[in-house]
Amino acid sequence: MKCLRFIYLSIVILLLGACSTSRMAVAIDYPKIDSSYSPKGILEERIYECSVEGPKERRMFVYLPQDYYNNTERYPVFYLLHGARGNETSWISNGDLLQNIDSLTANGLMKECIVVLPNTNQHNDDEDYGKSRIKGAVESFFENDGRVEYSFVNDVVKKIDSTYRTIPEKNSRAIGGLSIGALQSLHISANHPDTFGYIGLFSPMVHPFIIHSEHSSFFKGLKKKQEIQFATPPALYWIMIGKTDFFYPRIKWYHNYLERKGYKHEYLASPGGHQWYNWEEYCIMFMKRLWK
Repeated sequence: MKCLRFIYLSIVILLLGACSTSRMAVAIDYPKIDSSYSPKGILEERIYECSVEGPKERRMFVYLPQDYYNNTERYPVFYLLHGARGNETSWISNGDLLQNIDSLTANGLMKECIVVLPNTNQHNDDEDYGKSRIKGAVESFFENDGRVEYSFVNDVVKKIDSTYRTIPEKNSRAIGGLSIGALQSLHISANHPDTFGYIGLFSPMVHPFIIHSEHSSFFKGLKKKQEIQFATPPALYWIMIGKTDFFYPRIKWYHNYLERKGYKHEYLASPGGHQWYNWEEYCIMFMKRLWK
């Protein structure tokens, strides 16, 4: 098991450079968004209190429909997580997220909603944001402490529900992410089966070692937790992976595992690898299916 863990950790360290090309600023509080696009909706920066160890304040971005402050309507919420070496700016800077949301909603292909981009790294020591990101990616899933995952609903979801006009129901909440963010989405949704009705796993960093992990109360017992989760299955549980992605054999294993268990889900194996082109396309496809 130690050998398997070492090999897998080595793969993750190699992929860290591929997961994000965000331009990170060193020795400043927060990185800047690298995009010249002028969004149609309202992009808000929110600082929230985080209950995990380290700094108590973290930042997230919230994208609101352009008429949000001109009506009293309530909206569903999509929580979108970044990958290793990423942060709350990654989907905007690298995945053209705001452009894609604006285009989909303008063409009637996506229901208007609130999109939340949190920082889900284990540590947020802003003296060196890049270093904290790498440390977080490794610690989260190889020490299996699950600190941020544990706190996600209390720190992020409840903050959003208390701040904005949301629809605080399972089938009005979606969670998804890329790579490690997809694995976080897998575990968060399994630990909170009544909270998220739509789950999108884009190139998830899945491995039998992690699926069967018993190293923390958050990660252990996943098989039993998924029995509960799929007893009243999510409206959509979608796994997407590129056929040349180095995680492809593991994702195919996970798909087959869910098939054997009889758990309702969808699976897409497309051309391409562990790259932003794929993640952007997966996110577009997933958003088109939300709340249909």
